[in-house]
Amino acid sequence: MVSRKEVADRAGVSSAVVSYVLNDRKIVKEETRRKVLQAIEELGYQPNLLARSLKTKKTKQIAVLVNYLGNPFEAGILLHLEHELREHGYFVFFHTYRKEEEDQLKSVFMGRVDGILLLGQSLQASTVADFVSREVPVVSVMQPGQAGSGIAYRDLDWEAELLKLIRHLQEQGHTRIGFMSGETASASHYEVRFQGFLRALAAAGLTWHPEDQLDGGGRFEDAERALGARLAAGKAPFTALVGANDLMAAGCLSACRGAGVRVPEDLAVAGCENILMSAQTDPPLTTLHYPRQPMATEAVGLLLAMIDGVKADMKALDGELIVRGSTVRIHG
Repeated sequence: MVSRKEVADRAGVSSAVVSYVLNDRKIVKEETRRKVLQAIEELGYQPNLLARSLKTKKTKQIAVLVNYLGNPFEAGILLHLEHELREHGYFVFFHTYRKEEEDQLKSVFMGRVDGILLLGQSLQASTVADFVSREVPVVSVMQPGQAGSGIAYRDLDWEAELLKLIRHLQEQGHTRIGFMSGETASASHYEVRFQGFLRALAAAGLTWHPEDQLDGGGRFEDAERALGARLAAGKAPFTALVGANDLMAAGCLSACRGAGVRVPEDLAVAGCENILMSAQTDPPLTTLHYPRQPMATEAVGLLLAMIDGVKADMKALDGELIVRGSTVRIHG
């Protein structure tokens, strides 16, 4: 087995410098760092991660809790999170979050990870407090739905972003707008988007009708069934419908095709996220672009800062309204 001293001798540095490189210390000159990394590769050196973690109390591992891996929006964020963390020398493992199994997270993660990233889940206050007491910070990409959860996050200002969309729909002549939410136990960030929608609707001077809220469960097929049932029963009085995510909005487009409802002439449909398929639907989907890569970079930066003892801050990033054929009426 190759020793750290052998790596140091090959690179012409001290064992301490090898340790600095392995721990990603910035005090090492780039030329020296390259020599050490080359020596590690040539000798096939494998650091004793267990011994190092016992000494530093750091595992160099991060857990990411996901809601639904079948959602391309989440999959896209996960790719960016993994890339960012790997760049900082961290290993990542993903775990599907289920509320009924939350108590097990304390024993599963404790001592095994340096931090936890969420995708909008609202953990119990006692769970968050337990992690914090053991110096395992928790950061969420997307604001958790539970107010006062104590979880640091990065997200869009949903009221501001949805107001852009509502203003666009008003320009197209819509005064009654419905909302397809995703009331699942784990994905509580959909509630944040719904509340942002309600505030934006009021800011635009429009009236909200509670019966105009539909539950699409966060998924294409559930949204398709929910709107399809409303259309069949003649209980869809709104002329525009906003989905809390693009999968549900795409499901709404499918429901309209099945019911013979023209989009956007009879019903305008829009989403939130701008996943790849949004530009490929028929008609292409108007949506709010969610900056997945910058959001992942911000969330990872915040988590790593908290691991180093820096106090968490809150920051909203800017989205962008992408107007496509699902909302633009053709006149004449």
